[in-house]
Amino acid sequence: MRLLPVLLATSLLVLPAMAADTNASHKPKLGTFGVDLTSIDKAVKPGDNFFLHVNGKWLKTAVIPPDRSQTGSFQDLQILSEKRMRAIIDDLEKKPRDQLNDEERKMRDFYDAFVDTAAIEANDLKPIQKDLDYLNGLQTPADVARAFASVPLVTASIYNIGIGVDDKNPNNYSLNLGQSGLGLPDRDYYLKDDKALADIRAAYRQYLADMMSLAGISDAAARADRVLALETEIAKAQWTRADRRDADKTYNPMPVSELKTLAPDFPWDSFLAESHVPLTTASGSERYAIVAEKSAFGPLAKIFAATPVSTWRDYLVVHYLQHFAPYLPKRFDERNFAFYGTVLSGNPQQLDRKTRGIRLLDRTLGEALGKLYVARYFPPQAKAKADRLVSNLLKAYEADIQTLDWMSPATRAKALEKIHQFTPKIGYPDHWRDYSAYEVKRDDLIGNIQRATVFEWNRDVNRINQPVDKTEWGMSPPTINAYYNASFNEIVFPAAILQAPFFDPNADDAVNYGGIGTVIGHEISHGFDDQGSKYDGKGVFQDWWTKEDRANFDARTAAMVKQYDAFEPLPGLHVIGANSLGENIADNAGIAIALKAYHLSLKGRQAKVIGGFTGDQRFYLSFGQVWRTKQRESALRTQTLSDEHAPAEFRVIGSTRNQNEWYEAFKVKPGDKYYLPPEQRIHLW
Repeated sequence: MRLLPVLLATSLLVLPAMAADTNASHKPKLGTFGVDLTSIDKAVKPGDNFFLHVNGKWLKTAVIPPDRSQTGSFQDLQILSEKRMRAIIDDLEKKPRDQLNDEERKMRDFYDAFVDTAAIEANDLKPIQKDLDYLNGLQTPADVARAFASVPLVTASIYNIGIGVDDKNPNNYSLNLGQSGLGLPDRDYYLKDDKALADIRAAYRQYLADMMSLAGISDAAARADRVLALETEIAKAQWTRADRRDADKTYNPMPVSELKTLAPDFPWDSFLAESHVPLTTASGSERYAIVAEKSAFGPLAKIFAATPVSTWRDYLVVHYLQHFAPYLPKRFDERNFAFYGTVLSGNPQQLDRKTRGIRLLDRTLGEALGKLYVARYFPPQAKAKADRLVSNLLKAYEADIQTLDWMSPATRAKALEKIHQFTPKIGYPDHWRDYSAYEVKRDDLIGNIQRATVFEWNRDVNRINQPVDKTEWGMSPPTINAYYNASFNEIVFPAAILQAPFFDPNADDAVNYGGIGTVIGHEISHGFDDQGSKYDGKGVFQDWWTKEDRANFDARTAAMVKQYDAFEPLPGLHVIGANSLGENIADNAGIAIALKAYHLSLKGRQAKVIGGFTGDQRFYLSFGQVWRTKQRESALRTQTLSDEHAPAEFRVIGSTRNQNEWYEAFKVKPGDKYYLPPEQRIHLW
């Protein structure tokens, strides 16, 4: 079973400046005003490649750690967050057990079970033998469908099932179904005629065979061939990534009984019964399911019916082994990493066991660990400063909407209404997750993993007939990320991202607006990107635009797709502008709004020149520095093909070259490589 996630972001008369501490004893973490000037490569003109101009010297000397696929600003904070979480767990390890509360005991026992490799090796396959016997004993298509939906097995399925938020009724939860079933990152990995991808397919086929051989399964090579052939057929039936991100195409509600008409070759009764989702609502009416890739469901069901049960058994077994490999003996763990870590991401070395254990806790007991993280590393004043920042950016967005020359008064009024209804969440939840129903055993690692999955699934299923809980978070406080949730019309910033180089209270204002300000602007802008703009201020999926405004907006976004299509991260491999459109819109709008917020914070004053740089120059240098990244080629390929984000270099280049102020700040002129004539610069927000 592959679970679908629940959806994962103010007004002052005058925008206040962010007060940087001018006390000499409080210096910025980077440089004299918050930017690492030693990274700048003056041999590269800003207009020829702004990413290399800002980060060129750093790129020449930066070394990617052997256990990472990349290094840079985000990765530096990730490592810091991991060290901090590890310090918390180390302290729990030192305490007498009777001094730990329930959550602390669960974290320590789970962590200890994961790092106890001697016990894992001694147990060998005993902890999973019952599951393997069950999967190898499947006899009928109905048996296979039940295995697809089994929560504790967490194996593969051609259909995803999950509990989400109903896009058109965001106060209600919904049963969501979508396509699934691939072991490689995207359908293109199976279908594109490309040597690099052909090599990956060959490596994947060998990986499948090896995993089965390690489990003592005979004829592993032939079985792997059949599984790869099956997944290739599944890939052919699936929607493209660009179609999958289109909210208009993926909102297809229907009574669950109609699934049998949509895809009659699949045993839906068995699948749904095993999921334990109640098929009636609180009022007793039939439950609706929201089907995402509707036209793929019938072809996927035909593939299901045409495939022998014996092939499905092999498919389920090998994906079960794949999922549990990190918790199995070394031979499985290392072989799994050799493919997913090395072949796909280029990492020569796996993370150390203790760091992996910390990450596991963050995924399974994230708010229990996050509670301790916040108490130790996120003081109340940090939350207050971040609150003011978000307020500043929302005010700037409001000012921007009021002056857009391409938007009609009717749409503008709705856009302003949406801005006024944004809900910011900063640092950590107001109410922490209750883990009392989750059982952890020191000597049962596999069981802990399975019970964690069941705990989360039961939590979702048990509230499907309840009002939506809009206080919950989709990320834990130690996460280096942020998000916008269209159904809640909220922007969410975990505690760990609110630190240098993104936000440094001792840095220059321009630097902070170019750092965390652009991140905040980015997340706000997701509410107005090509998909987020289809939701109103209450999170309802409905059209609030005039036809003329939507057509104008779509023409601008089509031009942006072409801009990004031209970027070539690797020879012959281009950014897929349609796949990354939402993120590209948010990058471009986020930087524009953050700069506007910075200008408004000056209250009409001229920004000081610091270190020979104007305020706008410092802003853009900070933006470029935040995105500095050095990436392994395999990871870069995987990101370009399967991620909704463009590679970091082209996030910087793509957004700055559309900003008039950037041209003025760095005297970018015709003839520079990334110069765009004014009429070709795209301004959305």
